[in-house]
Amino acid sequence: MSLVAIVGRPNVGKSTLVNRIVSGQPAIVDESVGVTRDRNYIEAEWAGKTFIVVDTGGLIFGGKEELAGSVREQALLAAEEADAIVFVVDGKASPLPDDEEIAQILRYQKKPVFLVVNKLDDVTKESEKFSFYSLGLGEPHAISAMHGLGIGDLLDEIANTLPPQEIEEDEGLINIAIVGRPNVGKSSICNRLLGEERVIVSDIPGTTRDAIDTLIEKDGKRYKFIDTAGLRRRKKVKDVEYYGMVRVLRALDKADITLLVLDATEGVTEQDQKIAEFAENRGCAIMVLLNKWDLVDPENINNLYLKLEKKFNFISYAPVLKVSALKNRGIRNIYPTIDDIVEEYFKQISTSQLNSLIKEIKTKGHTVSKGGKKLNILYATQVKKGPPTFLLFVNEPKLVDMYYRRYLLSGIRKMFGFKGVPIKLRFRGKN
Repeated sequence: MSLVAIVGRPNVGKSTLVNRIVSGQPAIVDESVGVTRDRNYIEAEWAGKTFIVVDTGGLIFGGKEELAGSVREQALLAAEEADAIVFVVDGKASPLPDDEEIAQILRYQKKPVFLVVNKLDDVTKESEKFSFYSLGLGEPHAISAMHGLGIGDLLDEIANTLPPQEIEEDEGLINIAIVGRPNVGKSSICNRLLGEERVIVSDIPGTTRDAIDTLIEKDGKRYKFIDTAGLRRRKKVKDVEYYGMVRVLRALDKADITLLVLDATEGVTEQDQKIAEFAENRGCAIMVLLNKWDLVDPENINNLYLKLEKKFNFISYAPVLKVSALKNRGIRNIYPTIDDIVEEYFKQISTSQLNSLIKEIKTKGHTVSKGGKKLNILYATQVKKGPPTFLLFVNEPKLVDMYYRRYLLSGIRKMFGFKGVPIKLRFRGKN
């Protein structure tokens, strides 16, 4: 699929333009400078062509901010990957030195570059774009991303320059969301798994604010990793971080597997529990990664495992891996574990096998009775994979309580496994 990179100085309206292109709000928009930091890949469609819009961090040259160099590198890397580049400038100001330096870099790119003069909200002021001819990138395109002016014409020209579209098959693609609290090492683990510095890594909590989708093929298998913003407690979430949190939940909605990253030196927190709950409720398979294991005090290991068992008892089926992204320890075990979980996630149990288990459970005599009525399971079948979902026909669905549900889940796991995978049970009356 073709890539279109959106680049430019901070706060010139790049994310607003992306939102207009994709007709939604997948990119974070905020008045503060430099909100978008990493490359953010978003699918869009125009004139029968589907392409990926790469929303990048603002290019900052010679800035004193710690992240300036990394942001500049990420944006330039996106431009190198792209089939077309959209260079956004602020039409309410004359070309600035940073604009000129960006233009000098883009003039050497052997691909289409579209110079877009944004914030021209009044059509009578379109002549203000003429000063940008000095950047040497050809005809400036006057637009207002906020009001949608000039977007259609711009997209027509972009679509015409994109190469013929190849048909992509998503069959067999494994979607993996990397989630966790801020600053636990999600981006570092993602970089280790990808084998390149695809995501900015920094010691500043909350560096990754958007979710970043990255495709990788390994040993004939296709994986899509989503490195997400760190979830914060709701009362601490500022507006921009709120949108990042919403993105995490959307990422979980799309994911098959969740890599839940914990800081092993801090143990399991209430927020870690909440993230695990989000993942399980959305039907994601779960793997727990205890990152920074090399820094754990040996005397605290037993206490850590006790807390893990207690606070994660509702996802006791999830495998736990000890890793260190910094030292590259334990990372090689992640892919094989992912493959094992995927096999379990999409496993189909035959109806005859399932009902043999139900017959065995009924033989043991453990059931639920209330008000003179006794629960009886008549028939069971698997109605869905990914996650495995079982439909059980019973005489009185209202008799099924939390404890009997757990009893059934335990029996199913003992018989069929389902490592790392949540199991969904549905109960229906005999009529």
